[in-house]
Amino acid sequence: MPFLEDNHGCAGWNGEMAGRIRAFDWSRTELGSLENWSRSLCSAVQLMLASPLPMVMLWGRAGYMIYNDAYSIFAGGRHPYLLGCAVELGWPEVADFNRHVVDTCLAGGTLSYRNKQLVLLRDGVPEDVWLDLYYSPVADDDGHPAGVMAMVVDTTEFVISERLRQAAENAYRADNERVRLALNAGALLGSFVWDLKANTLSGDERFARTFSFPPGQSLDNLPQDLAQAHIHPDDRSWVEEQVRQSIQTGVPYNAEYRVLRPDGSYLWVLASGCCEFDEQGQAFRFPGVLIDIHERKSAEESLLRFTRNLEQRVADEVEARLAAEEQLRQSQKLEAIGGLTGGVAHDFNNLLQVIAGNLHLLARHEPDNANVQRRVNASIAAVERGAKLSSQLLAFARRQPLSPAVCTAQQIFDGLGELLQRALGETIHVHMSTPVDPWSVFVDRNQLENAILNLMINARDAMEGEGTIELSAENITLDRGFCLGKGIVAGDYVRVTVADSGLGMSPQVLGQAFEPFFTTKPDGHGTGLGLSMVFGFVKQSGGHIEMASVVGQGTRVQMYFARNLRSMDSELPSADVLQRGANERILVVEDNEAVRVSTVELLREEGYQVLTAANADAAMQMLLEGAAVDLIFTDVVMPGLIKSSDLAAWAKVQNPPVAVLFTSGHTRDIISRNHQLSPDTHLLSKPYGPQALTRTIRTVLNG
Repeated sequence: MPFLEDNHGCAGWNGEMAGRIRAFDWSRTELGSLENWSRSLCSAVQLMLASPLPMVMLWGRAGYMIYNDAYSIFAGGRHPYLLGCAVELGWPEVADFNRHVVDTCLAGGTLSYRNKQLVLLRDGVPEDVWLDLYYSPVADDDGHPAGVMAMVVDTTEFVISERLRQAAENAYRADNERVRLALNAGALLGSFVWDLKANTLSGDERFARTFSFPPGQSLDNLPQDLAQAHIHPDDRSWVEEQVRQSIQTGVPYNAEYRVLRPDGSYLWVLASGCCEFDEQGQAFRFPGVLIDIHERKSAEESLLRFTRNLEQRVADEVEARLAAEEQLRQSQKLEAIGGLTGGVAHDFNNLLQVIAGNLHLLARHEPDNANVQRRVNASIAAVERGAKLSSQLLAFARRQPLSPAVCTAQQIFDGLGELLQRALGETIHVHMSTPVDPWSVFVDRNQLENAILNLMINARDAMEGEGTIELSAENITLDRGFCLGKGIVAGDYVRVTVADSGLGMSPQVLGQAFEPFFTTKPDGHGTGLGLSMVFGFVKQSGGHIEMASVVGQGTRVQMYFARNLRSMDSELPSADVLQRGANERILVVEDNEAVRVSTVELLREEGYQVLTAANADAAMQMLLEGAAVDLIFTDVVMPGLIKSSDLAAWAKVQNPPVAVLFTSGHTRDIISRNHQLSPDTHLLSKPYGPQALTRTIRTVLNG
């Protein structure tokens, strides 16, 4: 789009969203490819990008979203996934509202709302928000409404603060009104006269009762020391100072203080009076009254407590927001690393597959050559280490394909028992504990086992190969305070804990423990990806992980997985799978020629008939022209108009359906959702060997 190639001094035309709009594949939407956009659409996008206000354009009846940098901040965790997404899918909780907006504006109408209340999902929790919303139609080159321009201003903080302020004002106004009514109703607590020359205090009966003078005490000569003793100790110096100023300057006397009641409590009073002077200017008389202000002072104290609580709540909200912003920055950093990792992993695994395939073929062709067999085995071991490294990178970036199932921690622990004993050695003892009635979780069992194994090996190394490691699972309910800023919601969880009594970590080391390639082990004793893989797996599974450690006292790692209420998957015994083919026809779809050649040769040696296609376009043409196959073995990421997922969809509707087995070094979510495979999707990750290839193909064919 030429108008976005130069910012001409406007930051928005060359900001983050301008770059994302240029990079987005718009051909997948009704807008068509970027270079074919109409002049009116380009102008509208340019206007939107330049605006400092959050703005989003909804194009076409589906409302494909194009938005500016300010709106990306409002979108929060949904950015950048909202770009190019239909508005009803991007904001499903307000789909009906947005449908009405699009229909109205495409009909030529406009809409505006002030402090519109909507319920949006924030971190998976419904939250009331208030927004100023303005919608107007955007015309195409023919002048017809083709889209909607929306301005969004978040007024939530303003609305809440206004409500709190109004409530406080109403409470204060009501308290003052009650005080005025009380005064009008005769809320006087008595009157007094202090004769300065004779230094005597007199008062009425109500004054005497207020200061708890003894019954029968002469009202013409009330003991001043007894009256002073009934004033709260913290108020006495203040009252004396006010009296002294009134006598010296003649200013009215108004003092608020507390008077001791017979029951030991204190009553707030207002003493109001004025000193009288004789003709010589000498103070001789000090009359005044007492007024009950206890309700007003109580209301003021309540308001003060409310204000302090409000300040604390605001501080807590600010802290929570800062934590959420930091989490967002970490998420964006991880997203960037993940994008790079995914591309590298795909090409790297393809290279490893070429090497592995040819090594296995070489080993088969030279079965009696011990030197060749030794070198091939060493090379294949190196390939497997490279594949593990790539898998760990994908796990940290949360891009590994997962196959989750319903299970309990007890099942996981039972399956790990023998493996842990072999991996940890005889000098390490493992103490396992689980609840009597364990809750179920929905996770990839193999990946959870790998995560626990990684943590146990780290614990073994921290204890220098000797001691006891605690492996436990607990049913636990987390509250909102614990979950705040952690990316999970309050509710029931299963907490899996691995604890050791080893060397422990300093706070600085602990802060870097989950970073990729960070390790305290000597060179050659670790890649620094073990904890990173565990972290990525837990987060990709929708969970949370915490680590606590003290130098010299050991380390405790806790993984939290949400409780799952679905029924347990039935575990069927796996039948022995025939290794060799029975002359079935397999269509191999692979754009990498070296991978394709080695795979085809392996399959033919196993007794299969093989057809090949360099991409899904060619494969679909062969199938539509009548090529009959028993299984489609296809790479996931390939060039061309037709995707591997399209091939699978075609195969599923055939009669009978054609089996499909995917393979990839990185699926890029083409066949998965959030990198989680559906139960009927079969994937063989690259690089793979002959046994894994034939066993998986046989399993899919027999299935």
